[in-house]
Amino acid sequence: MVQTDTELIEQSKAGDYSAFEQLIFRYDKDVINIASRYTRCADDAKDIYQETFIRVFKGLSKFQQQSEFSTWIFRIATNVCLTHREKKKRISHVSMDDEDDDETTVVHAVSDVETDSQTYGNEISLRIEDALQDLSPKQKLVFTLRHYQDYKIKDIAIMMSCAEGTVKKYLFEATQKMRIQLKDLYEE
Repeated sequence: MVQTDTELIEQSKAGDYSAFEQLIFRYDKDVINIASRYTRCADDAKDIYQETFIRVFKGLSKFQQQSEFSTWIFRIATNVCLTHREKKKRISHVSMDDEDDDETTVVHAVSDVETDSQTYGNEISLRIEDALQDLSPKQKLVFTLRHYQDYKIKDIAIMMSCAEGTVKKYLFEATQKMRIQLKDLYEE
């Protein structure tokens, strides 16, 4: 019999680590997907993933179950995503643009071997990813959660602890900026 989140939470609060592991297993793919889409860097995504579950572990005793567990954990993940970039700027002396250049070089080297249609598809993907990187952290997070993770506006608002109107504003601004940067792709 599959246990509910509520049952696993209660068991985890009572010190059952296997129950906590089951909770992690249920949501780990979603958390890593959010982090991966936000950072575009596997190492950073892993850091965000780890920090998210550390915070979940530390805060589980205070979780009141006034919202769904999934909403609570995704809120933590979004907060970690938003603070991760600022931490990285303070710690690292290497700009994020330099890292992106290395990725682009590798992708272009691999693309040379692929067919023309695959290359064109990769170029479009790179352009979209580059345009995504030019968004503000909150715009990027909202755009990613909505368009890559298929979350509803209401759920994103809960995760980000803001009003639905604010989420819509971020999404609208992100979409407008992306359209401007990618205008030449859809005018052909």
